[in-house]
Amino acid sequence: MKIRRFLSTKYFDQLASRSIPILAIVALILSSYGSVGGLYLAPSDYQQGDAFRIIYVHVPSAFLSLLVYLVMGLSAIMGLIFRIKLFDMFIAGSVWPGTCFTLLALVTGCLWAKPMWGAWWVWDARLTSELILLFLYLGVLALRSAILEPKAAAQASAVLLMLGLLNLPIIHYSVYWWNTLHQGASIRLLEPSLIAPSMLYPLLAMIAAFMAYYLLVVLLHVRGEILLHTLEA
Repeated sequence: MKIRRFLSTKYFDQLASRSIPILAIVALILSSYGSVGGLYLAPSDYQQGDAFRIIYVHVPSAFLSLLVYLVMGLSAIMGLIFRIKLFDMFIAGSVWPGTCFTLLALVTGCLWAKPMWGAWWVWDARLTSELILLFLYLGVLALRSAILEPKAAAQASAVLLMLGLLNLPIIHYSVYWWNTLHQGASIRLLEPSLIAPSMLYPLLAMIAAFMAYYLLVVLLHVRGEILLHTLEA
C-alpha cells in the first residue's frame, strides 16, 4: 500500500511540480559549465587534438542511451508486477528522448570515427550493439503506435523492453569481451580515471546535465499525461 501511495498520480504530480524548476536550473548551469570547460578551457588532446572535444556530446549521449533504456526496462517489469499506470507513463515519456540520445551517440561516433579510424562506420561490437539498441527503441515506438488499445500496447512494448535489457551488458562489456576498435572506459568509479581532471570535470558536468534534461522531459510528459487523464475523468 505504501508503494501505491508513493506512486499515485496525485502525489507524483505534486513532486514533479516542485522538481521541474530545479531540474531546469541544474541542467542550465551544468551544461553551461560543461560546454565552456570542454570546448574552451580543456587543453587539446596530445593525440587527437581538438577532435576529442566531441566526447562532451558523444559520451553523455551514449551513457543516457543505456540509462534511459534501463529505466524503461525496469518500469516495464514494475508495471507488469504492480499494475500501476505511472510506470507506463514513464516509458511513454522516455522512449523519444532515449531514441534521440542513441541516434546522437551513433552520429557523433561516426563523425569522430572518420578522422580517427578512416571510416564513417565499422561493424565494431560496441557500434553494432548500440545500433541494435536504436532498433529496440524504434521497435517500442512502432508497437505503441501500431496497437490502438493502450493496455495491449503497454504490455507488448513491456515484453520487448524486457528482452532488450539483455543487450545492455553486451554494449557495456563489448570492448572487454571482444577485440574492438572502440576504446575502453576512460571514467572509472573504483580506480583513477584515464582522463585529466581539466577534461574530466566538464565531461561529468555534461553527463549530469543530460540526466537532468532527461528527467525534466519525463516529468513534463508525465504531468501532461496526468492532466489529460484528469480532464477525461
